[in-house]
Amino acid sequence: MKNTFKKWTGLGLTAALVGSTALVACSGENGEAGEAPVEDTASPTPFAGEGEMGEGEGEGGEGEGGEGEGGEGEGGEAGHDMTTLSVPHRLAFMSGHVQAGLALYRAGEPEMAAPHLLHPVSETHQAERAGLDELGFQPEIFESVSQALEEGRPASEIEPQLRAAEENMAMMGEKAGGDPSDIIRFLMDTVVDEYTVAITDGAVSDAGEYQDAWGFVIVARDHAASLPADISADVISEIDTLLALWPGTAPVPPAEPAPVGQVTAQTSVIMLKLPRD
Repeated sequence: MKNTFKKWTGLGLTAALVGSTALVACSGENGEAGEAPVEDTASPTPFAGEGEMGEGEGEGGEGEGGEGEGGEGEGGEAGHDMTTLSVPHRLAFMSGHVQAGLALYRAGEPEMAAPHLLHPVSETHQAERAGLDELGFQPEIFESVSQALEEGRPASEIEPQLRAAEENMAMMGEKAGGDPSDIIRFLMDTVVDEYTVAITDGAVSDAGEYQDAWGFVIVARDHAASLPADISADVISEIDTLLALWPGTAPVPPAEPAPVGQVTAQTSVIMLKLPRD
């Protein structure tokens, strides 16, 4: 991850935005282009993972074969074909990356944050953003955040831009609509896929996937507020239990992460509480 960030700072924001496979993060870096398309369903099939399918550089950072320290390097957008995902699902997916990136930036981890925050701006993730302009997407906000990251500015200096990014994502989410139960199921399935890839032999082996999974839990919690009043509070409580399996307020990989089975079991509890069609 450190090497990746240095490359960005050396080549400038423009280079970061054109989507070179060696520089960008999360899917697309030997990810989106090489993933096997999966139809948009409530239960995505398990995938090889973001960061594990020969991501490019092999260092373990974002976009590099297996994501070690802090970047995402997914080998295929959690197994999803962005051209077949519905707009609400794609927006939820991108929102998870943005949430992870903003939290890491605020936690003083800009190198870990940077790859996640490329999703709204890089050419590599363009398919992820298809149709978002009609919802009021403001790319210039995210470009300013990426520029600040490149310049090495602390999050405290650009807090207004970070809040603006959050507000833009929230506004698009409201306009995109979608069934909150369906979106939460999609996110819970994706959490399981991501977290399964992130943990090997009881340790975080793919930091980007670990961080992505956290971001998707955050987004699921937001959607739970739109559930029917008689179940919303209960679902939010269970999502908070799931979120507590990531220590702290940002998904910085710990020495002893929660077991995959524990995360998987709690996602099942959440999905059982959701209404069925």
